[in-house]
Amino acid sequence: MQTFTYTIRDKEGVHARPAGIVVAEARKYASTATITSKGRTTDLKKIFGVMGLCIKFGEEITINVTGPDEEIAAEAIQKVFALNL
Repeated sequence: MQTFTYTIRDKEGVHARPAGIVVAEARKYASTATITSKGRTTDLKKIFGVMGLCIKFGEEITINVTGPDEEIAAEAIQKVFALNL
């Protein structure tokens, strides 16, 4: 399992455009990816789940990636967060 934390830097939090970009990146990989915020966890490959977490500016999230391509997937997802959120 690959795990990383990230603090949201976008003043608008996790809104539709960047959430869609992150979800699209996660869907490229066979591994399972989850996002956790404020004690709630959802599938990172499902836009409504990600948006339902209502993640705000300054909040810390945790991403877990498990599966056959977890190292590559985690690295790519982390880059997308850094570029978009």
